Amino acid sequence: MDWCEDPNSKCIFWLNGMAGTGKSTISRTIARELAEKKRLAASFFFTRGKKDISHSRMFFTTIAAQLANSLPVLRAYISDAIDNNADIFQQGLREQWNQLILNPLKSAPTQSIQLVVVIDALDECDSMRDIQLILQLIEEAKDLDTVRIKIFLTSRPEVPIFDGFRQLSGEAYQDFILHDISLDIVNGDISTFFQQKLAPLKAKHGLGTPWPGELIIEQLVERAAGLFIYAATTLRFIRDGIDDPEEQLSLILNTTKLSQSATEHLDGIYTTLLQHSVLGKRGDQECEELARRFRQVVGSIVVMFNTMPARNLAQLLQIRFNMVARTLDCLRSVLYVPENESQPVRLFHLSFRDFLQDSQRCSDSRFQIDEKERHISLFRKCMEHISRLRENMCDLWGPGVLITEIPDNTIQESIPLHIQYACRYWFDHLRLGNPVEEDIKIIRQFLGQHFLHWLEELSLIGEVSNGAHMIIALEEILSVSCKAH
Repeated sequence: MDWCEDPNSKCIFWLNGMAGTGKSTISRTIARELAEKKRLAASFFFTRGKKDISHSRMFFTTIAAQLANSLPVLRAYISDAIDNNADIFQQGLREQWNQLILNPLKSAPTQSIQLVVVIDALDECDSMRDIQLILQLIEEAKDLDTVRIKIFLTSRPEVPIFDGFRQLSGEAYQDFILHDISLDIVNGDISTFFQQKLAPLKAKHGLGTPWPGELIIEQLVERAAGLFIYAATTLRFIRDGIDDPEEQLSLILNTTKLSQSATEHLDGIYTTLLQHSVLGKRGDQECEELARRFRQVVGSIVVMFNTMPARNLAQLLQIRFNMVARTLDCLRSVLYVPENESQPVRLFHLSFRDFLQDSQRCSDSRFQIDEKERHISLFRKCMEHISRLRENMCDLWGPGVLITEIPDNTIQESIPLHIQYACRYWFDHLRLGNPVEEDIKIIRQFLGQHFLHWLEELSLIGEVSNGAHMIIALEEILSVSCKAH
């Protein structure tokens, strides 16, 4: 927090660290502390696989809306920018930055307060080009005289982000490499984490004293090898596993070796929890069926462009809900499975996705996710759904009805989430999959029978602009297919 408080520090503070080093925990803690001190100007937490926060299209508009709330003097300037640029929300990042943020900040009366914008997990933005443009634009905040704004930014140390920072002036940013912190300091924090989080389990389950004991804590800390993600996953496995905490803890200690590297330890616990929680001690035939369902359900979650509740996921995949629920229930160590069924299921950490998609890391082939195979499978499921579209799905009362006149619940009931997902993302799954000629035939048939129905649904869910991009890109694919035959 010293950097945020120091008026003479650089404009951008980049906290970069490898997967599992606790970047998001730090950024959330800082955002919370800044909010309590009324110093948080705005925040945006990128998350891959979540519709509105996996891309940059709503980044600057969200920041602008929060700035208007945190600094009321800006409201009139931002409101005027919107009035003078009615289509600003459809314009590019540079125009949104200039009109909604930079110009209002320049025009505002001088403020004495130091405010901070928190941007978490920039590497999870789905466009590397947009990432580099965002860095170029926010650098301009360093020249503001009227309102002092600092940006606290976290990301993995990926090449496009390194390249983006190299293009900035050295006066604009300061970086801090999280994974270069002394291992003794990190181990101390992880030890405290295990002691505090495991203590309630001892009382709840009536375990003996001492439990787990200093020696066991030391072994867990050594296995974590500086990765907070290992500590968090281990805790959830012990706490939420199918056996009691003592047996779950013994399983971890007996199936991982102290001589392994940090990544090998993390891979080891992922393998252990999958084999134990998904398969257990069942026979070969049943294990194969459970693994197949795992690849179908969890593999879909891994590659999907937007998360959704379990019931909608079951509808999209055309699997009975109880089968999906059973698969997800045994994976609470690595998946967020909310009690509220209207909330989406999601991965706790992207390292689990990386593990499943890397055959070198995921040594048990039963759990390996073939990304292209999953994408094309989802494309085919999407096509099955949108090939059932019909005219006037919402049963509207007449032609010429404005979308603003249609109640939200009417759209949600008539076009449930899994249909909305299919309408929006079928082309993206096709693009990233391994289509065969039969898939191209399905597309041609769909375009001949349901093209106008699809456009109608896109208009109702506010995705017409994306539909236009899909049509342009699809034309090229179909044209290549024609030439090949």
